[in-house]
Amino acid sequence: MASDPPLAPVVSSSQTRPRTLPTATTPRWRAGPQDGPLLSLCNFSPSQKSISFCLSSYILWRPDNDTKLVVPGHHDSRNFSIFVQSGQIQMCFTDRWVVREKDVCWEYAEKLDGNKVRCKFCLRVLNGGISRLKHHLSRLPSKGVNPCSKVRDDVTDRVRAIIAAKEDGKEPSATKKLMLAETNSPGNISCSKPLMCLETTSPTAKVFPSLTQMVCSSSNEQENAERSIAIFFLENKLDFSVARSFSYQLMIDAILKCGNGFVGPSPEALKSTWLGRIKSEVSQQSKDIDKELALTGCTIIADTWTDNKSRALINFLVSSPSRTFFHKSVDASSYFKNIKCLADLFDSVILDFGPENVVQVIVDGALSYTGIGNHIVQNYGTIFVSPCASQCVNLLLEDLCKIDWVSRCLIQAQTITKFIYNNAQLLELMKKFTVGQELLRTGITKSVSNFLSLQALFKQRPRLKLMFNSPEYSTITSYVNKPQSLSCIDILEDNDFWRAVEECIAISEPFLKVLREVADCKPAAGFIYELMTRAKESIRTYYIMDEGKCKTCLDIVDKKWHNQLHTPLHAAAGFLNPGIQYNPEIKFLGSIKEDFFKVLEKLLPTPELRRDITNQILLFTRASGMFGCNLAKEARDTVAPGLWWEQFGDSAPVLQRVAIRILSQACSTYTLDKQWSTFQQLHHEKRNKIDKEALSDLIYINYNLKLSRSIRKPPDSDPILLDEIDMTSEWVEEIENPSPTQWLDRFGSALDGSDLNTRQFNASIFVSNDHLFGL
Repeated sequence: MASDPPLAPVVSSSQTRPRTLPTATTPRWRAGPQDGPLLSLCNFSPSQKSISFCLSSYILWRPDNDTKLVVPGHHDSRNFSIFVQSGQIQMCFTDRWVVREKDVCWEYAEKLDGNKVRCKFCLRVLNGGISRLKHHLSRLPSKGVNPCSKVRDDVTDRVRAIIAAKEDGKEPSATKKLMLAETNSPGNISCSKPLMCLETTSPTAKVFPSLTQMVCSSSNEQENAERSIAIFFLENKLDFSVARSFSYQLMIDAILKCGNGFVGPSPEALKSTWLGRIKSEVSQQSKDIDKELALTGCTIIADTWTDNKSRALINFLVSSPSRTFFHKSVDASSYFKNIKCLADLFDSVILDFGPENVVQVIVDGALSYTGIGNHIVQNYGTIFVSPCASQCVNLLLEDLCKIDWVSRCLIQAQTITKFIYNNAQLLELMKKFTVGQELLRTGITKSVSNFLSLQALFKQRPRLKLMFNSPEYSTITSYVNKPQSLSCIDILEDNDFWRAVEECIAISEPFLKVLREVADCKPAAGFIYELMTRAKESIRTYYIMDEGKCKTCLDIVDKKWHNQLHTPLHAAAGFLNPGIQYNPEIKFLGSIKEDFFKVLEKLLPTPELRRDITNQILLFTRASGMFGCNLAKEARDTVAPGLWWEQFGDSAPVLQRVAIRILSQACSTYTLDKQWSTFQQLHHEKRNKIDKEALSDLIYINYNLKLSRSIRKPPDSDPILLDEIDMTSEWVEEIENPSPTQWLDRFGSALDGSDLNTRQFNASIFVSNDHLFGL
């Protein structure tokens, strides 16, 4: 009997003509593209062989009984393989088609001569090409590469994922070529996914049905997977916004790599093994900034949470230019007004990082009246105490909302939004006219939401007028003659109302800009003074013809600025900011010079430390030495002030160290949801020590993961704007007419897809014996 021709990949029907195959005396299968040649497949015998094809439509054919099995084309880009083993035909999709593309990590590097690359973050030159750059950016230990000290967290996580994916998918070098390799056995197909299994135990087997009837369609598999995930969310009372988390898709991808038969870790393994292991990984990231703190210093943020039951929790965070991380949570309810106990608490936190590494402590309004600020200033000569800039600006916006004409404008605007958002037909019609745009915006605070919503309403002004005068609106007879409808039409046609809206936007936008610049613990100390000065100037300019309104607004601003927000540290940071120092339009340098000298005396307390400081200040203010080189001039407004001093401040080494430490500090706390029930569980008196330690670890991990990964928003996203609309705000909710679905309120915002704040549950869903996190 003549032997069959050797098996070979069929790349396309145009490349290979059908070959004349010898007649077989035993049943054989042939396979190939539907419109191309059919190659002989091996006999049903103990021998194991396979054949691979590029994706299109395929035919399996038995010449003896003319049985044809049609395999439809597949949407995937992987190879299609057929193999025979122990009397079975099995079909697989395999990840064997490798196309070599340009490495995505080149966007973080500059290629130099030879095999050298330069990191775009720290400018370090590395030997060994893109591979060593990846380990440099990933900051992984034991790779013989110095980690990058200036790379962003999102870049580090991305590079680590690339490295992990590459290591998981390593194969022999022969399989990396741009061809389809023949495999010797099914066991060699490491990433295959079996699609079907046909029993072929005898030559007289029945005619097989089409494969399309035996294989679940990909759409059904997708639907089943989504259903299983949905059931998991609902059964475990998970907030739907969890599906937006960075780790959600990572988890799904990791499970897919394991293939069939993967069994998830048990509760005991999660609690005993993985909780400790992941805490160690998170802790290592916080230790990575120890060297950075020696150069830039850090800011300790005391974020106080209080409620109507006289409970007070203090969460301590630490902020540096590269990252902000959660340190610990303390229940201070029993001694919140006891200055000695508070002093001991703050002393312990400062000692955790070393007084020499702490430049500033930010306290919020609740702590500012306890006297803790005076204790820190008196006992630590080089540490400053500052208020939270975001909180001060938010209080300023709240006072603006209380002005009579502003308050009246907000009530009128809310009349329109309540009428539309409480009627399904109107809401649908509104979105038709606004092309899907909303009238509401939910900000990080109530006052921010007010002014952002006014901006959105003003933008849709012509479309709203068009909607209320449209034939579609007139056909909704149940709404047209309602008093609310007539009120909305009157408001929309009132030019005085729209002038008031425009005024509200004009006086609030400069302060919203301040909030955007200082949000999320950015090192914005060098900008806060200029931002507030420009905000005041914009109000003067806008009300140049209305002295009364100008004075009303400026009095509110000055009250918050001079009594709360302004500090010598902010003034000194403004003086040292090259974008301000060398800007001829800046007129306030003289007024902040005195504060700058006060800060210098505090940071350089002895004459020996101040020996040459006067000459160094002159070099800076006159742009002499390296301060005046072309590169330094070009970078004044494009590089962060702290980095600018690090690069070009060598002519004045003492002043350079002071400037870097001042300009690297944050001005406000981080805006994260305050999940009361989580911390209440931690500080519950009846919880045993083991459970307290485990829950403390969990909170430490959870808070730090959120801090590192909630920053992964697009660069053009608004840091003071939340993703979801608050459907319980005063812009929507009608207090006088409670909704028949009011019972759903106990679910908080879980049902509308926004971030779940467990504080809103108030034990309505989780009864007293519910155990958080299974502890």
